[in-house]
Amino acid sequence: MSDQPAFTNHAYQAFLDEKKLMGSRCIETGEVFVPPRAMCPNTYSTNMEWVKVSGAGELVAFTAIHIGPTAMVEAGYDRFNPYCTGVVQLVEGPLISGQILDVDAKNPESIAIGTPLEVTFIERTQGEGTRNYLAFRPLAK
Repeated sequence: MSDQPAFTNHAYQAFLDEKKLMGSRCIETGEVFVPPRAMCPNTYSTNMEWVKVSGAGELVAFTAIHIGPTAMVEAGYDRFNPYCTGVVQLVEGPLISGQILDVDAKNPESIAIGTPLEVTFIERTQGEGTRNYLAFRPLAK
């Protein structure tokens, strides 16, 4: 039996709560998956391992959201204070979505596809505790 955690959403969230971006890597192909998968969709192999992902990547798609879900409204976002969410292609290959911080969501034409990004984490209250959410911000120049 392996001493590594199973490739579940719960384990992935536990890593996020530790401010670690983790994925799974297929031992046979080397392909990385974020969020993690227990089985490689290309080889159907379950020979997978946890791998720490750098969190570096670039913006490949985005949208400014003016009317968000309850959690985002509770975080202070609304039609007068929109937020940006996007798809980031990590340098390791996977595409992952997350909130894009430090961009002007009120002025989306100022946000550029191809912007280099780095991972960060947003801590929000959830029930009695807190939870970390995945986010990205432009690399400091």
